[in-house]
Parts: sequence; structure tokens; C-alpha cells
Amino acid sequence: MTYPTNDHGVPQFPKGDARRLFVLVAAIDVLERPTLTTLAEYTGHNKGTIPADVGKLVEQFGVELVKDGPVYRVESWGDVLKKNSMRKFLRG
Repeated sequence: MTYPTNDHGVPQFPKGDARRLFVLVAAIDVLERPTLTTLAEYTGHNKGTIPADVGKLVEQFGVELVKDGPVYRVESWGDVLKKNSMRKFLRG
């Protein structure tokens, strides 16, 4: 199935789809300064849902994410998710 993409070419998976989380963690990894605003603009996700989605990545997938001021970064991908696999979700 093909999903629509935003202006950055990022697929817009439906709400509740785990791939939305994968897009988010990949965006945190690739963006130069991943803040709530830049993540929302790049991924198409609502700014208000990003903190909860970050929590899901930590709790459900064991990803270690650090927030230094307004900027997020991936400290560890954990045992489940793999960096290169997650980056593929940015392009569908």
C-alpha cells in the first residue's frame, strides 16, 4: 500500500500505526536540530503528540532518547530497532 507524503517526502502513516513512531525516531536521528517544531514540520506529526510518541519509543522499543533543552537525540537504538531500518521509513 502506498501512503501520501508531505513536502519533505515523508510518508504520512495513519494514526496508531507503529511506523509513525519509526518515522519520528529516524527524523530525530537525521535532523541537524530535532526540536518539537522541526520534527513536526519535517514529519507532519502534530507537535502535541511528539512527547508522548517519544515515551512510546522508550517504553515499547527500548530506544534511549535524550532531550537537551529543546533538542532530542538518539542515545541508543536499543535491542529491537535498527538505525538503517528506521531511516527507510522516512522515504516509504
